[in-house]
Amino acid sequence: MNPVTSTGRTSVDIDSVSANLELLDEFCYLVDMLSVDGDADAAVEARIRIGWNKFWQLVPLLSSRDISLIRRGRLYSSCVRSSMLHGSETWPVRKENEVALQRAEIRMA
Repeated sequence: MNPVTSTGRTSVDIDSVSANLELLDEFCYLVDMLSVDGDADAAVEARIRIGWNKFWQLVPLLSSRDISLIRRGRLYSSCVRSSMLHGSETWPVRKENEVALQRAEIRMA
């Protein structure tokens, strides 16, 4: 049985209780964007956005001359980079996704 219909809705019968469900192209699950075609484009875009948000929160510390360059690098790596790459182990990454992540990281430098 294939529950997918062309109308964007499907009817499911579970234990004699019928429910109408909406079909989506992409959705957020556990802070990760999943898409129906299985690619990682939405997840990569969401993670880059999260990385930029974290970067802008930390700009006062990352640009402070009172903190050593080594500590600022560690701060960037542990907060910004890790937030951008969180969950990336499960992404089916294409070259375009890698380039987008590298481009975002270069712009933050």
